[in-house]
Amino acid sequence: MSTTTTTQDAYGTEATVGAMHLDALALAGAAAVVSAVVMLLLGVFGAIGVYEGAVAMMEQWHLFFEPTVVGTVAGMVEAAVISFVLVYAVAWLYNLFAR
Repeated sequence: MSTTTTTQDAYGTEATVGAMHLDALALAGAAAVVSAVVMLLLGVFGAIGVYEGAVAMMEQWHLFFEPTVVGTVAGMVEAAVISFVLVYAVAWLYNLFAR
């Protein structure tokens, strides 16, 4: 029996030279979804009286967030927009400097 071995990397990382390119839209979209889900959880927790300290902080930091249905949805939209814009800008700058 003979076995063959290769010295090549199975994933081809040896041939890749330079920095990784980020998909700015995908990263920003993922960040927007995560922040909207976190705001939803904080809205639910605020409505049932759990994690009141975190809910109070979100009420101070976000213009539209309140532990009501309308305030939670408005906070989700606000958090998604803010995080999308900020993460897209960071990914764009990363790609600019990684060239």
